[in-house]
Amino acid sequence: MAEYPPEVLQRFQGSPEQMVNGVVREPPRGWRTIAIEDHDPAWADRFNAVSAVLRDALGPLAIDVQHLGSTSVPGLAAKPIIDIDLMVSDAEDESRYIPPLDRLGYWLVLREPWWHGHRMLVDVDEDVHLHVWPQGAPEPIRHRLFRDWLCTHPEDRDLYAATKRRLARESAPADYTLAKNDVIDEIYARIFAATR
Repeated sequence: MAEYPPEVLQRFQGSPEQMVNGVVREPPRGWRTIAIEDHDPAWADRFNAVSAVLRDALGPLAIDVQHLGSTSVPGLAAKPIIDIDLMVSDAEDESRYIPPLDRLGYWLVLREPWWHGHRMLVDVDEDVHLHVWPQGAPEPIRHRLFRDWLCTHPEDRDLYAATKRRLARESAPADYTLAKNDVIDEIYARIFAATR
């Protein structure tokens, strides 16, 4: 079974001050409401189309492009937002990847160097969230583990879906993401227990 370093095993949480300071532009309109939809197979097609455009625009700068988040899990209810992890050699060097992404209509929303160098951009339609990470960052590994686990463990996929639907009804949009932490941590505990 796989052994993972501590930075993969433990979820990193930024401070409230870091979270506020990470916002570099007005957040997308979609952050103001939470709408959970039944899984749509077209989400995979949307990712494939976006991925091809990203790879064409970035060329060798795009070390890896992965469909992550709930829209990447067949059968999982989700916000209709395609989350993509884009791996580059150095996320700090924005001058290499931001201009070609800007030409594609993406705009930088978050700059979080304290979170493994994370940057987040949103496309003009606000239905793609592009997460840029430096090569070797632990968070994309966590994302892939979570996605792959939910794809093969329907009981946790259903638990996560039910939790998201409940929180979408009960939580303020600004609190929704953090409100999912308990169930996410519970699922990660099972993932890492199974890989030991």
